[in-house]
Amino acid sequence: MCDFGALWQDVLKIFPVLGGVNTFSQIPGAAEPVEDTLYENVRRHLQQVGSIETFAAILDLEIQSVIRNVLAPKFWKHFHGDSVPTDLQSCIKDQALIIEALPDKNKLFSQFIDAINELYFSFNSLMQVKPRLAHLIGTENSSALNSAKLLHEDSIKSYLRDSLLSQLPPAFSVVVGAFYWVHFKLYTKASHLALTTVDSEVFDELLCVGCNFDVEQCCCLRLTEMVNKTNMKLFEMNLIDRLTGSALTSLIKLKIKEHINDTCQGIFDRSHLKQLEKWLADVIMTWLKSIFTEWQTKDNAKEAEVPASVQSFKVKLTYYMYETFAQSVIGQFFSIIIDYPDSIPAIDDLKICMEKIDMRVYLTESLRSSLEARILHPGVNTMDILTGYVAAIKAIRHLDQSGVILEMVTAPIKDYLRKRSDTVRRVVTGLTEEGPTDLSEELAKGESIKDGKDSGPDEFSNWENWEPDPFGIDANLMKYNSSKIMRSADIISMVVDIYGSKELFMTEYRNLMADRLLAHLDFNSEKEIRNLELLKIRFGESLLHSCEVMLKDVTDSKRINAHIHGDGNVNENQLFDISSLIISAQFWPSFNKESLQLPEEIENEFKKYTKAYEGYKGNRTLNWRTVTGRVNIVIEIGDRTLDMVVSPTLAVIIYHFQNKSEWAIEELSSITKVPASALRRRISFWQNHGLISETSPGVFTLLEKETEKSQFEEMSLAEADEEDLESAMASASDQREEELQVFWSYIVGMLTNLDSMPIDRIHQMLKLFASHSGGVEFTQDELKHFLQRKVREHKLLFSGGVYQLAK
Repeated sequence: MCDFGALWQDVLKIFPVLGGVNTFSQIPGAAEPVEDTLYENVRRHLQQVGSIETFAAILDLEIQSVIRNVLAPKFWKHFHGDSVPTDLQSCIKDQALIIEALPDKNKLFSQFIDAINELYFSFNSLMQVKPRLAHLIGTENSSALNSAKLLHEDSIKSYLRDSLLSQLPPAFSVVVGAFYWVHFKLYTKASHLALTTVDSEVFDELLCVGCNFDVEQCCCLRLTEMVNKTNMKLFEMNLIDRLTGSALTSLIKLKIKEHINDTCQGIFDRSHLKQLEKWLADVIMTWLKSIFTEWQTKDNAKEAEVPASVQSFKVKLTYYMYETFAQSVIGQFFSIIIDYPDSIPAIDDLKICMEKIDMRVYLTESLRSSLEARILHPGVNTMDILTGYVAAIKAIRHLDQSGVILEMVTAPIKDYLRKRSDTVRRVVTGLTEEGPTDLSEELAKGESIKDGKDSGPDEFSNWENWEPDPFGIDANLMKYNSSKIMRSADIISMVVDIYGSKELFMTEYRNLMADRLLAHLDFNSEKEIRNLELLKIRFGESLLHSCEVMLKDVTDSKRINAHIHGDGNVNENQLFDISSLIISAQFWPSFNKESLQLPEEIENEFKKYTKAYEGYKGNRTLNWRTVTGRVNIVIEIGDRTLDMVVSPTLAVIIYHFQNKSEWAIEELSSITKVPASALRRRISFWQNHGLISETSPGVFTLLEKETEKSQFEEMSLAEADEEDLESAMASASDQREEELQVFWSYIVGMLTNLDSMPIDRIHQMLKLFASHSGGVEFTQDELKHFLQRKVREHKLLFSGGVYQLAK
């Protein structure tokens, strides 16, 4: 009979793992050598009972049990507890940010090395089973040799990897990240020192940037050796990819983001992509390669396997680097727009990134929200918004010539500017004001403005440089034809497109020009003529014919004034000099509805001038607009003398006080034909100068003596003018209403015949009349405002969605 007890003892000497999980945890890693007689004895008995294959299967199951129940729990026990503070895990979602925020990474570094060393020690013990089993089975027993799973390649490594991953704790990636964070710090020590300039005496007192010890006690070499040994053990256990890959990727992404923020943030005047690509290849990829190869000797290095592992990292990290850099540039794109054209290198970098990664949607959403937050609110004046709009056009067009992104990003700016009442005036001012501005520079280029309807035939004229619309933009967010127009439209065309009407801009330009001509009768016409010629190139001569006549009127007026002043009969018994601006009323904008009655003696002087003009021009006469112009006056009161330039209304008010020192507001309003409300506002000018005081409600008295307000005597000429800067011209909306007034008689006729009509029907019939008579074009909204004003004037009734004449 076989002594099974003695046989089992022999089996345990060959395979200690069969002693159970408790026994295995106490056995040494490298078992004592086993004599061949023990192998022969165990083999002979197993062959007698015919159970060698069964024995191999039991041994395989026992190894799996030991790995699952002993090695894996023992390894993970190192990382339970307070390895990673729970407050960090709860408040920070990104594991790379948790790694960066860890208070003591060196502790986790040592903890990870100890755990790997212990696991490797046990792993070596298990790896002794494979050669002993092969020795036990023998080469002659081929069937048992082929069926033994333990003899298959990397079977124990697979069991170990699967067991560890099945019990992986959530915080383990942070521990691995801390380990490689220290390794990266050690690896980049040399490059850090190369970038830092430190005095040699101070350097001796600093801590080592690699290990944080004193420079004299630096242990970087020893720590690097420990890292290399740990990487070697992970590689031998086939764990370096599966156990550390995720943490390595997160850590490297963090380092890429930090490097981009440190070296590229806020610097737009030079390109960064080449530098980033070089840094990724020289630092990151070289470091990764050292993880896989540094511990290998030249004899056992597998050059064919390493590049594939590193290359898989390189593809992902290169993509991430482009994506992160593009996000950084897009996040700063508002500043890039402001710095254009100095920021062109940054835009070129972003263009390269967008060729590799589709980020158009992210760009449009980010830039739209940035523009809305920075400039589209009441705190920003209209001129600054226009400046930002023009800069955005230039920068975005350099990035994307298709015009699609430009249209989507600038749409909110156009909508917001359209709601501001002073937009058109600011645009015209920007085109013509003194000094260099974006709009005046564009105007000086002298290009003709391009209508969208004319751009279609030339769309493929430059077919060699044709580019399709970018992929990935939702077609519902844009109009295809509009993007085609924006490809060829220049900046002034796009600014005009805010309102979509060149006529509106030209009307506002004519108003501004009229104000300048009326305010400065002795102005230099050369700049106005230059602006006019440039605008004619842009908008055509037909829209600017009136402006040419206005300039001619100014020149003719100077000549007529010189002729009349040279006539001795006119100058005889003249109380004061008159210099007139004689305008051709049909070519000038409409004036506002103000009136002023001149005193009789002053009016007689104007009649003398009119008579002299009639004698000079024959069949022509003058209709004076008395409220517009400037009057040079000298006021002598008490011991004071004031020499000022004021408006005619202000001059007439103070003139009446020389004959009567006290006036009631109603009485003065009646004699000057100025409404009481406007008159009170004008009188406040003289109150501020200490000449008139309101002694009782509605009663104003001339102050003969100097008062406490006498400091206004020395007010400069410019300050006096600022008291009365109201435009003499009617606003564009008032002029528009006058144009619509042409249709009022037709509206009355329609409502008389049809009793009541809805607004859309009225609009259709008026448009039909306008198309046949060459009348004024208008929208339904403009007609609605006009009709509502007639309702407020009790000329129309509005009920049930229809208009009818008031009874």
